[in-house]
Amino acid sequence: MGCLYSKNARNVPGYEEPTVLAAETPFTVDEVQALYELFKKISSSIIDDGLIHKEEFQLALFRNRNRRNLFADRINLQLVVSLLNLWHIIMQVFDLFDLKRNGVIEFGEFVRSLGVFHPNAPMADKIAFAFRLYDLRHTGYIEREELKEMVLALLHESDLVLSDDVVEMIVDKIPKVMEGLIKKSGRSLCRGIHPL
Repeated sequence: MGCLYSKNARNVPGYEEPTVLAAETPFTVDEVQALYELFKKISSSIIDDGLIHKEEFQLALFRNRNRRNLFADRINLQLVVSLLNLWHIIMQVFDLFDLKRNGVIEFGEFVRSLGVFHPNAPMADKIAFAFRLYDLRHTGYIEREELKEMVLALLHESDLVLSDDVVEMIVDKIPKVMEGLIKKSGRSLCRGIHPL
C-alpha cells in the first residue's frame, strides 16, 4: 500500500496519516491501512465523497442481515417497535463515531472509534463506550426502558422472537449484572432499575 496509499488518501476529507492514527490508537500502521480500505468501501457506498454518512453507516451494518421485506411480511406492532429501537441504536452508534458532531464520519474518527473494540484497548475505554451506547437518552444513567430497547433491538437483529414476559424477565435480571459494575465504580450507573 505504501506511497500509493498515502498519495490517494490525502485527497480524502478528514484524512490522517496512518502513523499518527497508529500512535493514538491500539492499531498498528498496517491495521490502520486495512481500516482505510474498509472506510473507502463504506464511504463510497451511496455518496462517493470520502465521508461516511448516516445512510452509509446503516447500510454497512445491515448489508447482509435481516433481508426481510417489511411490506411482504405481515407488519405487527412488535416488529415496528423493534425496528424503531434498532434504528435509534444505530443512530446512537453513529453519533458515538461522529466525534466532531458534524453529521459525517471522517477517516480519523472512524479509526479512533473502532479502537475501543481492539483487544488491546483499555477496559475503561470499552466500559465508557458501552455506557454511552446504552445511555440512549443521555441522562447520565442507564434506565430500565433503555435496557429494554437494547434487548429488543438485539433480539430483532438475532431473529429471535421471545414473548413479552421473557423479555421483561431478561430486563429484570440485568440489574444483578450491573451491581458488579456499581461495586467496582463506587457509584450508581443505573436509575430506574433498582427499586429505591
